[in-house]
Amino acid sequence: MTPAAALELADWRRRVAELYAAVRAAPDPAEGHATWRQGRDDLFRTHPQSPLPAGDPLRASGLPFWPYDPALRFELPLRPAAPATLDVDTGADGTTTMERVGVLELPGLGTLDVWWLAQYGGGLFVPLRDGTAGAGSYGGGRYLLDTTKGADLGGTGGRMVVDLNFAYHPSCRYDPAWTCPLAPAGNRVDAPVRAGERMA
Repeated sequence: MTPAAALELADWRRRVAELYAAVRAAPDPAEGHATWRQGRDDLFRTHPQSPLPAGDPLRASGLPFWPYDPALRFELPLRPAAPATLDVDTGADGTTTMERVGVLELPGLGTLDVWWLAQYGGGLFVPLRDGTAGAGSYGGGRYLLDTTKGADLGGTGGRMVVDLNFAYHPSCRYDPAWTCPLAPAGNRVDAPVRAGERMA
């Protein structure tokens, strides 16, 4: 990676973290979601680290999303789960080790594993592959939280905010040059989640 690319990537991550801080500070979740959508579109349209290739029509139109649904926002306890470890090939970045730290019970949908990314700095990671995968959303799934990159909706008292309206596609959905950790078996639900980022 060149020095310029390293600085650009650091700036991308900083802006993502700032965007999620603005979301957490919003007085209303729907308002925070609108802020997030606009900020994500701005980054994808203008930032040199955007995963969208030059000339991609999504740079002009913005990323497609389902309408915000307040019923899909939860504040959930992180329940204990049996320890598990996954080593995920992330291409040029090497291998990422994920350690299961708990499970979330999503009302009406099932359970999702919560992973700790066991690399320098660490972070919580919650991918999701639901019944829309392969048609309405990317076949490999979407991400709900990735605190390593600042994608964190907060929580208090041992509970996590999980808002399915913030499900977003990983960079590999837009550019095959990226290699992304996809949703393992414990992060798959059969029900369709028509919320968050979609294919079209």
